[in-house]
Formats: sequence, structure tokens, C-alpha cells
Amino acid sequence: MNLSILIPLLNEQESLPELHNWIKEVMIRHNFSYEIWFIDDGSTDNSWKIIENLSHENSNVKGIRFFKNYGKSQALHAGFARANGDVIITMDADLQDSPDEIPELYNLITNEGYDLVSGWKKKRYDSVIGKNIPSKLFNWAARKTSGVKLHDFNCGLKAYGKNVVKNIEVSGEMHRYIPVLAKNAGFTKIGEKVVQHQARKYGESKFGMNRFINGFLDLITIWFLSRFGKQPMHLFGALGVLMFLIGFISAGFIGFSKLWKLYHQEPTILVTDNPWFYISLTTMIIGTQFFLAGFLGEIILRTKNNEERYKIAKEI
Repeated sequence: MNLSILIPLLNEQESLPELHNWIKEVMIRHNFSYEIWFIDDGSTDNSWKIIENLSHENSNVKGIRFFKNYGKSQALHAGFARANGDVIITMDADLQDSPDEIPELYNLITNEGYDLVSGWKKKRYDSVIGKNIPSKLFNWAARKTSGVKLHDFNCGLKAYGKNVVKNIEVSGEMHRYIPVLAKNAGFTKIGEKVVQHQARKYGESKFGMNRFINGFLDLITIWFLSRFGKQPMHLFGALGVLMFLIGFISAGFIGFSKLWKLYHQEPTILVTDNPWFYISLTTMIIGTQFFLAGFLGEIILRTKNNEERYKIAKEI
């Protein structure tokens, strides 16, 4: 099979028939063998009913319905697990991603040898203050932190080789950083393609400004996981030992200073009356806690069980 097209969605009943017909027309025109996976992330409208109707009309349409809203990352994880195509395309359901981009994305993966190609919505139809400026700042920070040179990490339109989606774990809200996850997994040929961004035709955006705050927090998380995720002791243990040594040496200096003054019969104060003694003690305690955090992290990594990601209500 040439293509698996994964479409996570939440309350997009108006756009689904039009999107399906558009994709189908592109697939027929280019003679692709394909499957479309609609992943209903807990919609409360008639989205699932429409998906059922589309699957009856077109045997290439498949669907997953979650019991509740688990998030885009969980929807993509479920789709990646079921995708059978040589190339996997992800796109949003709101008609802001154009299916006409799919043939060229497919070509970049199959003929140009890319592991992953991300869309870049160079010209956007979103509000400048509400989305454009925060998005530029977010993408700049992501580039600098991750080393992946993409202009638009948030673009839902992406193409992947099958090996990529079968060898990465998308959890939490890490869908923004799938290119970084792919890079960390050893897939280094990551490209970018300028794609057409279309104004939203139906409904309203499901994402607010909080996604940028969460995005920056996730960026810190993925930086930590990529650097120290397999060996947290390398970070926490090093910090713990350093802080403990600083506190221990400082406490030793305080004690030595008091003994020196007593030996030379100079006026002195009780060690417990010296504020630096408590600073040193606190530093030693914090250092011990850092060390224990790294030690516990190592134990958890070796004994962890797979977390419950989502619960599927129905599947076509």
C-alpha cells in the first residue's frame, strides 16, 4: 500500500465529507493505493456518524473512536500503530491542510530518501498577535534547543517513512516534537516543504494560547529526555555531588575557622550562631536530594510499566 493518511479530529462534522472527497480525488488522480484513518478524539458532535457513513461508501476509510478526549498525541499514536502504508501522511481535519500537497510529500519520502518531511506554512491566515508571533517565537526556541532546523514544528501536515512511525513513541503532548523524537531515534534525514495554508472554513480552532505555554514546557521535557532520559543520574547525580561537596567544604571551613580562633584565643561565636553554617547544611541536604532523585529515576527506568494511553470505544 502506498499511503496511510492519518487525520486526528475533534468536532469537525462539517469538514469531514469535503475533506474525504478531496483526498479521494487526489488519490484517484495519482493512482495511489491508500487508506484513510479518521481518529475521533472524543467528539461530541456527529463526527463519528459521518465517519461510519464514509466507511460504508469507501472501503479505504477506517476509523477509531476514543471514549473521551485524550489529545492529539494519543490519536497519532493509535494511528501510527495501525498504519500499513509505505508512507504515512498526517494532516488536520479542519481543511487548513491541502491534500494536493500529498503527492509531492510522497515523492520526497520515496524518491528523495527523506525519513520525515514537515510542512511549512510560510504564509499563514491566522491572527498576527494571537498565533503568528507566538508561533515564530516557539519555533525559534524549538530550533535552538533541539538542533532540528524546521520553521514550523506545529504544522499538522507531515510525511513519514513507515520505519519512522513504527520506531518512535508519541505520548503526553509530544506531537509538536515528532521531528525531534525521530532525530533522537536515529532518523536524521529530516526535510521541509513549503505548503499552502488555508483559512478555516468551518467551526473554530481547538487550540488557545495555552498551547504555546504547554509547548515550551514540553520543549524543556524533550530536551531533558533526549540528553538524560536514559541516564538521569548523569544530571541529578552530578548536581547532587557538586552541591553536597560545596556544602561539606563550607561547613568544614566554618569548623576549621572556629578551631583556629580558639587556638589563637581570638573572640568567636557558636557555630550554630553563624548563618553560613545553615546555608552549608541546606546545600548538603539539597545535594543529597538531587542524588536520590537521580538514583530513583534510574530505578524507575528499569522497572517502569507501559502507561495507559487511551481507551478505544469503537473501530472500523
